[in-house]
Amino acid sequence: MKSADVENVNEAVEELYRVVVNDEEQYSIWPVSRELPAGWRDAGRQGTRQECLAHIDEVWTDMRPLSLRQRMAETVQRAAGATA
Repeated sequence: MKSADVENVNEAVEELYRVVVNDEEQYSIWPVSRELPAGWRDAGRQGTRQECLAHIDEVWTDMRPLSLRQRMAETVQRAAGATA
């Protein structure tokens, strides 16, 4: 491995990330050193890549987008109202 390759690997390992979330409550990680992409906001957690991914594993328990969860809840409510 070339010296430059080793430096790039070390930089990637040491880079800090932040947990980001979009309007559909889907999570991802993004380098702290970069501007957030459109449609994403900071979720309040920073750390190594592994730390951020571990946090996402803890908090993102329902992978369905928010809009789908809301539609499904409305369907259940309408069905419950129809049988009452």
